[in-house]
Amino acid sequence: MLISIVNHTSGKLTDAQVQDAVRAINAQMAHDFKPYWHIHAELRLEGSIGKDPDDERLPELRGDAIIYLWDEVNADDALGYHESNASGVPFGFVFTELSKELGESWTVTLSHEALELVGDPEANLLVVGPHPADPKKEVFHWYEMCDAVQDESYKVGGIEVSNFLLPLYFTGNAELGGRNDFLGAKKGRPPLLSFGIAKGGYIGFYDPETREHETHALKGDSRAKERAKIKNTALMTRRSKRYQLGTTYREQVEQIMKPVSLQASPAAAMRAMRSHQRLRAASVRKPVAVEKIGSQSRRSD
Repeated sequence: MLISIVNHTSGKLTDAQVQDAVRAINAQMAHDFKPYWHIHAELRLEGSIGKDPDDERLPELRGDAIIYLWDEVNADDALGYHESNASGVPFGFVFTELSKELGESWTVTLSHEALELVGDPEANLLVVGPHPADPKKEVFHWYEMCDAVQDESYKVGGIEVSNFLLPLYFTGNAELGGRNDFLGAKKGRPPLLSFGIAKGGYIGFYDPETREHETHALKGDSRAKERAKIKNTALMTRRSKRYQLGTTYREQVEQIMKPVSLQASPAAAMRAMRSHQRLRAASVRKPVAVEKIGSQSRRSD
């Protein structure tokens, strides 16, 4: 995958600064992310096109997806710009002023968005996993590469980039002792269990009982609450914008939740077996003290 990066910050970030970040995140993709996930992308900074792009040539869209660096916190204008010039193309936004509010470098936010764009380009994947407060209850987790550990970062060539989850994180077993995120316990916290939450992060999922997308953080985690509030206020992420365009999972989830006969097919039998394994794993897990920090009928980060 080739991801076009468009510097739309009105000169607040120079192309040289953006190029430094692009090189660092490309190294992160190649040396840190790809060996675990076996999927890959390269970022490339595209040329400036000004305020009035040529709708026929679309010089921004040389890649398979696009991430905009945007200075003004105006989600509606940003979404309208994308829909007018690149409708249907997987995308992300990095609002540099919001990164300042979050107290993190915009390069961490760019790394976060790039990794999640690779993992779920259309923001439409869900993974069955336990409810954090009730491990015996199954919900449909968002397939996010960074949200659970999004308050953690490290440096590549002197540039800060985001921590990210590893494939074991999205497995039904608790994975006690497994390495479920790239940094592991290096940040001075206990190892992260599968479908767990690190301090400062949060997770989102669709609950088929409430028919709502819920966001949960560790109980009393003010940093995670602040992060969610800032993002939701500005509808910062591509997920928020996808839902503004009408994307929904309800029918998909309801179809998955229908009971299946073990005689229906080998695939159905396999699903039933995995469901049994998840229930058995639930006996290993303990309820986590979490609190709901948001809910909506449509998903947002």
